[in-house]
Amino acid sequence: MKSASVPLRQQPSVTRQYSEYLSSDNLQLPILELCQLPMLVDLPLFGTKIPAGFPSPADDHLEATIDLNRQYVRHPAATFFVRVQGHSMIGAGIHNGDMLVVDRSLEAQSGAIVIAVVNGELTLKRLLINGDEVWLMPENPEFQPLQITDGMELQVWGVVAHVIHSF
Repeated sequence: MKSASVPLRQQPSVTRQYSEYLSSDNLQLPILELCQLPMLVDLPLFGTKIPAGFPSPADDHLEATIDLNRQYVRHPAATFFVRVQGHSMIGAGIHNGDMLVVDRSLEAQSGAIVIAVVNGELTLKRLLINGDEVWLMPENPEFQPLQITDGMELQVWGVVAHVIHSF
């Protein structure tokens, strides 16, 4: 592979009936279709930023409302959600149980975190392209990088755009 990116192959929309039993080492499906979520949910957005260092006086100023779909879903027709299962990406801030917002319209460039299918198996890794070499890199030293070599099949399902992390 000579280019600095891996083009996404257009795939038909995956529905619950087809993805109900799919899983891999670090992804748990079913995929939540955007149409399954409310399209407009206005939540309060406070204009004050919360200091993560020293406390400051409270400010009760409500600036506006925010719709999380408008904020985090740039391409609704190409976006899906998937829950993470596993620990291979903890160094990137992606933990077991997190929800990923995945955008299939984004180009998978070197350095992007992608959902990939390697020889028919799903995985979540950072894509690294170095000249002719293509690697899928974990973000946890307990896991080994995977070099994509001749004879291996790589398909990128989408680029991770956001992570929803709950405590």
